Formats: sequence, C-alpha cells, structure tokens
Amino acid sequence: MNTYLLIKWIHILSSVVLVGTGFGSAFYLFFVHRSRDLAAMAVVSRLVVRADWWFTTPTVFIQPLTGWWLAHMAGYPLNTSWIAVSLALFGLAGLCWLPVVWLQLRMAAMAQTAQDRGEALPARYWRYAGWWERLGYPAFVAMLAIFYLMVNKPDF
Repeated sequence: MNTYLLIKWIHILSSVVLVGTGFGSAFYLFFVHRSRDLAAMAVVSRLVVRADWWFTTPTVFIQPLTGWWLAHMAGYPLNTSWIAVSLALFGLAGLCWLPVVWLQLRMAAMAQTAQDRGEALPARYWRYAGWWERLGYPAFVAMLAIFYLMVNKPDF
C-alpha cells in the first residue's frame, strides 16, 4: 500500500469514528433523557464523556492533519472550493462540539451526584440537556455535509 492510500484509509476511518461516535453518543444520551431513569442517565452520561475523550478527541486532530496531507499529495490547494467549505463546516462543528463537551462533563457530574444522593436532577441539568441537543443538530448536519463534499468534491 502506498503512502497516499494509507493516509486516505486513516482519514476515512477516523471520519467514520468521529461521526459514528458522535451519532452513537447522541442517540444514547437523547433516549436516556427521555427515559428519565436516573441510574441509566448517570451511566450513559459518564460513558458519553469517556467516548468523547477516547474516540472523538483524537479524530478531531487526525481529520485535519490527514486531510491536509491528502490535499497536498493530490495537488489540491486548501482554497479549493470543496476543501474550503469542508474546513468551514469542520470549524462550525468544532464550535458546537466544544461547549457540548463542557455540557456533557457537567451533566455527567450532576447525574452522578443526584444518583449518589438519591435526589432528583436539578433544573440546570435539563437546561444543559436542551443546549446539548440544540448544539448537536448543526454539528451533525455539518459532518454529513463534509462526507458529501469528501466523496463528491464539487466545484462551486
């Protein structure tokens, strides 16, 4: 396997891990919220935080590095329209993801504290959950658009 194909494989694999982990985490946290099962919420929110640290965070660095490397090897300047739009969308997703990480950390801590004390979740938890959900939609749509751009490479 040549270097280009190896980097391309890493790029594709990390994009799948990034989007797959994000979607999977969102799926489980979204539905556990609707269950209102505090014990499940404490476990799922803790695991969502762990998944973000173990899987999402590394791919946030791998994606632009391998993308730049691929563009360079293929002779695409970074201002090529589909690359520039992809980078802007990646930035948008990142701007949504950073507060989501903070919200998830706080939500996991609140859920665990409520579980340990046998108390209900505070109203702040549900405000954070609302923001978490609202920030997730544009980030996910941005990532789907990036997949489209990577595959189709349209010229705008």
